[in-house]
Amino acid sequence: MLVAFSVSPLGGESENVGEAVAAAVRVVRESGLPNETSAMFTTLEGEWDEVMAVVKRATDVLLADYPRVGLVLKADIRPGHTGQLAAKVERIERYLAERR
Repeated sequence: MLVAFSVSPLGGESENVGEAVAAAVRVVRESGLPNETSAMFTTLEGEWDEVMAVVKRATDVLLADYPRVGLVLKADIRPGHTGQLAAKVERIERYLAERR
């Protein structure tokens, strides 16, 4: 299962959320699950319960310091498939290379 999510504080100084987002990303990286962070989302891979537990912990870290938090989540649920964090991108790159 792949989950792309974004969690950030709502309200207040909207231009100064980097430190809060870094705290959430730290939780993801410390989880040991395969993950990637881009400008808009952090994607992680694992089984349902372990992935959702990480998303919850990352959200809870922000809720400890902020009264309101926004969470956006997208999931690709495909039982029996692992290594898709890299494999999906590799397939796209292969298709792009074939069409040159």
